[in-house]
Amino acid sequence: MDGNVKFIDEVKIQIESGKGGSGKVAFRREKHVPYGGPAGGHGGSGGNVFIQGDENINTLVNFRGKKFYPAENGENGSGQQMDGHAGEDLIIHVPVGTLVFDNTTGNLLQDITLHEQCELMAKGGRGGLGNMYFKTSTNQAPRIAQDGEAGVSIDLRLELKLIADIALVGLPNAGKSTLISSISAARPKIADYPFTTLEPNLGVVKVDEENSIVVADIPGLIEDAAEGKGLGIKFLKHIERTTALVHLIDCSMLLEPYEAIEMYATVRAELLKYKEAIAQKVEIVCLTKIDAMTEEEIEKFQTEMERHTDKKVLPISSVSGLNLDLLKRLMLKTKENHKEAENE
Repeated sequence: MDGNVKFIDEVKIQIESGKGGSGKVAFRREKHVPYGGPAGGHGGSGGNVFIQGDENINTLVNFRGKKFYPAENGENGSGQQMDGHAGEDLIIHVPVGTLVFDNTTGNLLQDITLHEQCELMAKGGRGGLGNMYFKTSTNQAPRIAQDGEAGVSIDLRLELKLIADIALVGLPNAGKSTLISSISAARPKIADYPFTTLEPNLGVVKVDEENSIVVADIPGLIEDAAEGKGLGIKFLKHIERTTALVHLIDCSMLLEPYEAIEMYATVRAELLKYKEAIAQKVEIVCLTKIDAMTEEEIEKFQTEMERHTDKKVLPISSVSGLNLDLLKRLMLKTKENHKEAENE
């Protein structure tokens, strides 16, 4: 994600489809037409409002300065049986992963999960009929026409949930940003202090010539994040669509394995408080920043972590590249397993 673009993941907007043009009351006046007749054209239909997914957008920031999105009105009919032009449709581009809610009722209207997925949100008003439509055998010169139908106005709430295969989670400064910059082309801000990452980052990780995965770097959690401490849990919704978690634990300043176990438990507790379904996702546990540790120390931490978590624990180094290829293959495997399970 471009560091110069502010990350916005929830906005409220108003959309309005176009009003249909009104029909025309008019009559033919040509000298060579002996009896004349009605010649009022029909009004054009109002423009529709669509919402379309765009994989080239990853934030709702473009909506921050504009809240009203009207489609074009249809033109009125005119004489000589000329119909009015239909109003131009309005297509609103949103990031893939955007949920569209009716802000009045709270109902989910659309879930935009695909690039170029285009959904009709507000249909334009029907154009009115001109007086030539109302000509009958008993009424050869009708002096009535139909008004155009009003457009539809809807208050919407757009909520973005990033679509990624894998989410990186952990305490602040656990090495998530460094890892994503090592295995993808993403370039998040990196520094040796907590909360360097203030917004999610996405990176495409190429595993081999045929396979890649999308990884999300989620800002770090601290104890009581669910109660609003630190950055709170505002970004945890971006984990909901992922197939698995990679849980990073910084070992650089730890003396004993129980410290790593406590750090792991802190993040797990906050995930559970937010939503149990997230905590139940497949999880790959990694010990990070191990470059200053001896092989014996790494093995000690790994053994104790596996004993207390009942999960395989992988030591990795974003600096030396230790086990990064293995991690990428494990992430791909979880993605493939998830797809197989969905297809059963």
